[in-house]
Amino acid sequence: MTLSALVRFSTAVALSLVGTQAFAQEKVPALEEIGNQAELDKAITELDRQLFAAYNHCDLKKFDSLLADDVEFYHDQGGVTLGHAALTESVKNNICTSDTQRVLVPGTLKIYHMKGYGAIEMGVHRFVHPKTEATNGTGEASFVHLWRCKDGVWKLTRALSYDHHSVQVKP
Repeated sequence: MTLSALVRFSTAVALSLVGTQAFAQEKVPALEEIGNQAELDKAITELDRQLFAAYNHCDLKKFDSLLADDVEFYHDQGGVTLGHAALTESVKNNICTSDTQRVLVPGTLKIYHMKGYGAIEMGVHRFVHPKTEATNGTGEASFVHLWRCKDGVWKLTRALSYDHHSVQVKP
């Protein structure tokens, strides 16, 4: 093997290991593998992080992969959105075209086990606009997410986002 071929091979192996490691970090244990509240909190917090990292970066493929086919999204100001395709399209048309970023309000997340199904996630989130804060301000709302774990795979099945209001964020 020539030196350049060895370098290409080594680079390919290194990149594949990096990709494997990144993918492994995305893994969330199945409900049956979770033994206590701390593990459930960690799993659902990770799902929330993945969902809204995809939302904030307009990674529609990742966002859609976390939704159940029959997801239902209830928004107190926007109404009801049914199905993963419609919800992903809504994010594409309303979030990806603006500078809206979702931020979880620290200390507000509550997670509850739902026997034989998954978990309920509740909290408060803010919607900031880094480039247009002066004109768009910051919004805040409460949310409830229902996560189902089926065949070892977690999916968001129901989401409620309500009590939307403006907030003044102190620097």
